[in-house]
Amino acid sequence: MAEKGSPKESVAKYAQRIDPKREKLSPEQQEFMRKTEMAQWRKNAGKLRGRNLVTGLVIGGIVLGIYGYTFYSVSQEKFLDELEVEAKAARASYPKTSAN
Repeated sequence: MAEKGSPKESVAKYAQRIDPKREKLSPEQQEFMRKTEMAQWRKNAGKLRGRNLVTGLVIGGIVLGIYGYTFYSVSQEKFLDELEVEAKAARASYPKTSAN
């Protein structure tokens, strides 16, 4: 079986994390880090853009649904029409005066 050792015993340079603020890096290393970070950013940006698009479409659909339902429910309301008919009938039954 493999021996179990602490991670500090590893001498592999390829998997070491470095802090560019503490360690001096050569221009080649800085350029490599910049290219690697840009590649990771591009990869993640595509996924993020897709998620943002789906989220925007869902929110837009909800807003349009509420807007449409509001118009539909307002067009179905008949109580204002009934009140207007009653008010017209009440005005017609008032006695006519010179002020009217």
